[in-house]
Amino acid sequence: MAVSMETFARWKKTSLRKLDQSRKGSVDERARHVVSLLNSQERFFTTSSCSGRIVLVDGPPEGSAVQKKDCEWLFVSHDPCSSEDVVSALSRSSREAVLKFEAFVLHVQCHRLEDAQLLHSVAINSGFRNSGLTVSRTGKIITAVRSTHGLEVPLSYSGTLLVGAEYVHFLTQKANQKMEENFRRMHRFFQNLQAALTTETPALQGADDPTLPPGEGDSQTAVYKRRRKRQQHPSVAERDEEDGCSLDDCLDLFS
Repeated sequence: MAVSMETFARWKKTSLRKLDQSRKGSVDERARHVVSLLNSQERFFTTSSCSGRIVLVDGPPEGSAVQKKDCEWLFVSHDPCSSEDVVSALSRSSREAVLKFEAFVLHVQCHRLEDAQLLHSVAINSGFRNSGLTVSRTGKIITAVRSTHGLEVPLSYSGTLLVGAEYVHFLTQKANQKMEENFRRMHRFFQNLQAALTTETPALQGADDPTLPPGEGDSQTAVYKRRRKRQQHPSVAERDEEDGCSLDDCLDLFS
């Protein structure tokens, strides 16, 4: 049973008043339009988000008792980066450096289960196929928008570089390609979300999308169908597009 709108509104007010607990301390610029759109709706509010990032972390050996606490950030970028920046950061590694690409992630509290299902459908059909729902005993309903579109590669051991600069350059290019694909999926998510909300709320106003260069993505988006039937047999290309390394992320505390 859904909580009352009064209770939900109180939760939302309390949550949005809290200080941003992320390492950065603010919403990522490329995710701001998505966060603003959801928070402008009375039945949704965001609890955490990340627009996607390329990170180089120096951590303890695998199996260490407190991996998350002991991670040191050597480099982080929410945009495509250069291999020179990564190589420079690697020079400061004294333990096990790992290069990661982490895709867009968004957690949204929803008033009703139907609202959460709508948001989940938008996420799935926008390419975020690792998305899901959780419902707490107190009636809090959370939709998590996630993707398997990731990358995680160890580069050093005990401070000793295991690969050459050429391979670091290759990995950086791969990470940048994944970042660009991540931005395209974010754009699809934003457009599909706008269409889904507009279908139910005609007065909804649009917003600019900073995830794409000027002039891209301006074509009219077909109205999102809430109960759109998912394809039973995705093509090989679609399956390949979703392929990515699973992330055992030691940075969850900072998301």
